[in-house]
Amino acid sequence: MADKRDYYEVLGVSRDASDAEIKRAYRKLSKQYHPDINKEADAEVKFKEISEAYEVLSDSQKRAAYDQYGHAATDPNFGAGFGGGFGGFGGFSGGAGGFGGFEDIFDTFFGGAGGQSRRPNAPRRGNDLQYRVTLTFEEAIFGKETTVSYMRNEECHTCHGTGAKEGTHPETCHKCHGTGHIQVERNTPFGRVMTQATCDVCHGTGQEIKEKCSTCHGSGIESKQHKVKVTIPPGVEDGQQMRLSDQGEAGSNGGPYGDLYVIFQVEPSDIFEREGTEIFYSLPISFAQAALGDEVVVPTVHGNVKLKIPAGTQTGTRFRLKGKGAPSIRGGMNGDQHVEVTLVTPKKLSDRERDLFKQLAAASGQEVKGHESKLFDKMKDLFDGK
Repeated sequence: MADKRDYYEVLGVSRDASDAEIKRAYRKLSKQYHPDINKEADAEVKFKEISEAYEVLSDSQKRAAYDQYGHAATDPNFGAGFGGGFGGFGGFSGGAGGFGGFEDIFDTFFGGAGGQSRRPNAPRRGNDLQYRVTLTFEEAIFGKETTVSYMRNEECHTCHGTGAKEGTHPETCHKCHGTGHIQVERNTPFGRVMTQATCDVCHGTGQEIKEKCSTCHGSGIESKQHKVKVTIPPGVEDGQQMRLSDQGEAGSNGGPYGDLYVIFQVEPSDIFEREGTEIFYSLPISFAQAALGDEVVVPTVHGNVKLKIPAGTQTGTRFRLKGKGAPSIRGGMNGDQHVEVTLVTPKKLSDRERDLFKQLAAASGQEVKGHESKLFDKMKDLFDGK
């Protein structure tokens, strides 16, 4: 275990991080390195490392033991009791009487009723999966139907999840007699005591498969391409996700399938910005339009609309187009589109335009001295033949 990284370092949090900070860090990293999303060679290894770190640090008892003993607390040969229930020697944690952790330790060390209650053949729910769907700006606003295809572990079609050859069945393990654990004498800080260890014959399943299924080779599952239709509701935003029940991986021992989490990645628009149900658009207008007023055509995601610009409009003025924003994913009316006016200063003027601007300045009582760069004067002289 010497080569294992510190769990706090794996999640990128401090040792005094709150439960919420640990959970946020795990969610972010698990999405980043999930093998179904990240195709880098070491993504699966990192994902397992992240999951292992979160499993310990998200459990107050396991975290206390880890803080006290480090990775030794997660070793099944040492920390079966410490990781499961010791509250860092600061007091036993657990039920109302505060002795839940002590009972776990006692059961693990001495094979009490608590250890017996963990049935190795109990149905277990399958793993959840993630799938990332990329949407255009407009698709996120109006929604769409699509079909996603991905690889998942499904119940073997030959043995129906038993792992045994067709016509045969798994048998109760001859070594652990179906418990999945065996009693082993271990050296601990308390001396030599009896501890429980995973059975080395059935590997904790409590069953032996004499003749393995030719399709899944005894695992009970097979990797297959799976397709599912996804109805994306109008109004989804970047980073939001949808849960599809039973579309994850197969469970074990007859357990249910896990879920599929579809994560939406929305591409930005070239002209619009969005904040929730509100859409923002920058409208460039000329000095003449701002001073005299005008009626212009403004694009929206719902189509072009006409907008009246009052005379004397200043740059930065905002207009609201009611109901031309995005719908709420929870239903209800659309948001609005906000149009912000930006005055555009012409970079090049003809002689006629320059004269008119000077006349306008004079009429308003302003004395404006025009200025052109020396480079511009030289270029003008060149083309004028001077």
